[in-house]
Amino acid sequence: MSKLTHLALFWLARPDSAPDRTLLAEGLESLRAIPQVRSLEIGFPADTADRDVVDASWGVLELMTFDSLEDEATYQTHPIHLAFIASCEHLWSRVVVYDMTR
Repeated sequence: MSKLTHLALFWLARPDSAPDRTLLAEGLESLRAIPQVRSLEIGFPADTADRDVVDASWGVLELMTFDSLEDEATYQTHPIHLAFIASCEHLWSRVVVYDMTR
């Protein structure tokens, strides 16, 4: 069984909108109720030094872990995840996902 870490970076459609950022974070928080989600962290770009290797252009980050690839696949079609997308997709202009097994 391969554990999976799922990292999603969201670029806000309105990057300067604090209310949109809050709504997206609240929507992401709803994903915690999906039984297959083992852990969930939500964050924002840190105010670290400006360096060539740092990309702080995104607005909200989600970091999840799953016990298996199958659990992540179940999460993708779970009604709570689909409801999150339907209610929040207007808040972002771009999403990039990095999935890692270990």
